[in-house]
Amino acid sequence: MTGLIANSPGSDRVRDLYATMARIRAFEERVARHFRAGDIHGFVHVSIGQEAVAAGVCAALEPADYVTTTHRGHGHCLAKGADPTAMMAELFGRATGLCGGRGGSMHIADPSLGILGANGIVGAGIPLAAGAAIAARTRGDGRVAIAFFGEGAVHCGAFHEALVLAVAWTLPIVFVCESNGFAEFTAAGAWGGPSPAARGEGYGMPAIAVEGTDPSVVGDALAEPLGRARRGEGPSFAEIRTHRLSGHYEGDAQPYRSEAELEESRRHDPLVLGRDAVGPEVADTLRRAAEEEMERAVAEALAAPYPEPESVLDAVYA
Repeated sequence: MTGLIANSPGSDRVRDLYATMARIRAFEERVARHFRAGDIHGFVHVSIGQEAVAAGVCAALEPADYVTTTHRGHGHCLAKGADPTAMMAELFGRATGLCGGRGGSMHIADPSLGILGANGIVGAGIPLAAGAAIAARTRGDGRVAIAFFGEGAVHCGAFHEALVLAVAWTLPIVFVCESNGFAEFTAAGAWGGPSPAARGEGYGMPAIAVEGTDPSVVGDALAEPLGRARRGEGPSFAEIRTHRLSGHYEGDAQPYRSEAELEESRRHDPLVLGRDAVGPEVADTLRRAAEEEMERAVAEALAAPYPEPESVLDAVYA
């Protein structure tokens, strides 16, 4: 057996994965809180409930591997190693942010960690990941690209174009669809047609579908697709079913979801499901450590300066 629930309590892997989920949850809760307080401008989209996907996928990667993410990308960036203080500073528009306070929530990036950027345009990160995969194949450096996206993106032209290129050019890329049941405000079943995994398979690449509440199961499921990519055998597709426990954006009243549906989603909370596996005392310790870390990140970020007005044209190339 594999997976978080099947592993013995207290194992290093289980503890590390739970710690990553706890850090993501603590970060996102503070993002929501400070958005409501007016410290963050523009829209924010938190990944509460989807932590197991980010933790499991990114734990299976090598440090040099590439990721592109979405408007709901904080968890992926944290799991890939981004500094939470610099991330918070970016959300608060401070000069010490990962992008100098210029990108905000939907454009966080850290190329030094292979994080090629979040994106406010649905599906726009998918061809960027394909481009990174082309570079990796050309250099022959063994790096793999991961394209995170939601199931709503499978209707975008960029999705189809990237999959065609990935198969035609045998690119080292894994397309990871976080299937949370909604394309913004529209229930995923409303459009009919094949599942995301079936769509990926239709382009001639192996595809898997896996439940995304257990980060160890997620990581195990990615082993073969990542191995294929590193061996030069081309792309794969992974549909990871997960649950969005909050609205599409912070402040979304969610009139399109019934209370019964929300309650069903809450039963799939990965932090609750993983608590017994890691051990209640260990889980509580990890949650407290994450809370303290993110409180420090917020305090340091809020104390950081805003960019100087004369720097407004820095990093502008067109």
